[in-house]
Amino acid sequence: MALEIAEIIIILKEHHLLKHIVNNVEGDHQKITGVTYDSRHVAANDLFFCKGNFKPEYLETAQAKGATVYVAEHQFDRVSAMCGIIVTNVSKAMALIGAAYYDYPQNDLFIIAFTGTKGKTTSAYFTRHILNTISKDQVALFSTIDRIIGPKAEQEFKSDLTTPESLNLFHDMREAVNNGMHSLVMEVSSQSYLRNRVYGLHFDVGVFLNITPDHIGRNEHPTFENYLHCKLQLLVNSRTCIINAQTDHLEEVYQAARATTKPENIYLFKQANAKIENPAPVDFVFYNDRDDLQLTEIEVKALSPKGAALHIDGRYDLSMPGSYNQSNATSALIASGLAGASYPQTKSLLAKVKVPGRMESIVSKKHGVIYVDYAHNYASMNALLSFLRSQYPSGRMIVVVGSPGDKGISRRKGFGEALSAHADIAILTADDPGFEDPNDIIAEIDQYIDHQKVQVEKIVDRYAAIKEAITISHPEDVVVLAAKGEDPYQKVKGVDTPWPTDTKVAKEVLKGLA
Repeated sequence: MALEIAEIIIILKEHHLLKHIVNNVEGDHQKITGVTYDSRHVAANDLFFCKGNFKPEYLETAQAKGATVYVAEHQFDRVSAMCGIIVTNVSKAMALIGAAYYDYPQNDLFIIAFTGTKGKTTSAYFTRHILNTISKDQVALFSTIDRIIGPKAEQEFKSDLTTPESLNLFHDMREAVNNGMHSLVMEVSSQSYLRNRVYGLHFDVGVFLNITPDHIGRNEHPTFENYLHCKLQLLVNSRTCIINAQTDHLEEVYQAARATTKPENIYLFKQANAKIENPAPVDFVFYNDRDDLQLTEIEVKALSPKGAALHIDGRYDLSMPGSYNQSNATSALIASGLAGASYPQTKSLLAKVKVPGRMESIVSKKHGVIYVDYAHNYASMNALLSFLRSQYPSGRMIVVVGSPGDKGISRRKGFGEALSAHADIAILTADDPGFEDPNDIIAEIDQYIDHQKVQVEKIVDRYAAIKEAITISHPEDVVVLAAKGEDPYQKVKGVDTPWPTDTKVAKEVLKGLA
């Protein structure tokens, strides 16, 4: 693959990003044959993006390795042998140039994208399982947990970001197309819009699940209004929109969809008995006839002609309990319907979906039931603990949880409130402390817990915290290991330190107690 400087100039001018060019010694016909923002991965004739936590020495390293062009917001005179493309916003430029370099792979994919404070991963897995089964392994997945770019085992790997950096995103899209994928189901985080990772990208179907305060604080969204604005951009950039009508700020959400999408291409859904102020007619409702740990069953019914035209009405069994997962499943069924799936094809598929790190249970004879779940903010934690409390009314609820450092600051108060509402014992521990002292994070969560209702223990070492929770539990208790799910590492001072996962630790602890 290659791009000429002339092509790059046209792209940047179209988006009003180009400031000027320096040292274009070979003229506009100069070609670059690679793109990167990591100086460790530079090859000859590469274009290097000066972005993020950039240091001038990175660019000097890139030049030494053979990079011939750089894109930056400022000129660097110390690399006089390189052509410099100076832009107003390097992250936007990187997204646009990345898409062009990989020959616009999004045009070869039917893309379904999910956003929401909670439920993105589960909804994406539901949708991908349906469409992948019907298409016989032709659907890619970009999620918080996994990135799947082909049908082979070596084409599936763990994700480092919910939504990849733009160069990685378009690279993996191109790989997916080359591997025979015709569709892509992906999660789109608010951070991906804040950081311009999906700048210029349009989706065939955009799904808005919900919005509650999260990701607000230093290094993240400065305000809730900014968080909401970034979430809404998915709808603005989608050809067809699906909206959970039970979300907060429904009017704003619907109007964002209306800004670029005709009403006939906007679908609203809700639980049948939910009371909402409709900005538009609801197209689907779902009924939860049975919701317990043994079986979750829902019925989806179309209320509008455009909803009926998707042919997804019917009863479905789900693999994951909880009303929040029924809502996630309904969004997945509508999205799958828009991709061509119908009830006869999908009716039995949702009962077989397994989402790593979501409601994983381990049953023990002497220490109750242990649940591992990725619930990592107030909304998801409150929903999880509330449901489990309804299923285990007589036992104690013991919750192990921590909060990440350097981000998600608003989660700490939310955890304290959710624990106060539902937990009997809270064991506060480390969870990706980053460059913060985990003791300080634990202390911040603790100040929001009602100590008249909840017994609190503080154990920084996560392995020791999980061991303590399981050891003190009785047969009728439920132990919840929250927020990390299947994460295989702890982020500590910039290093991804290997972590065996909460599930493996719990099984190991139980083995030692047997």
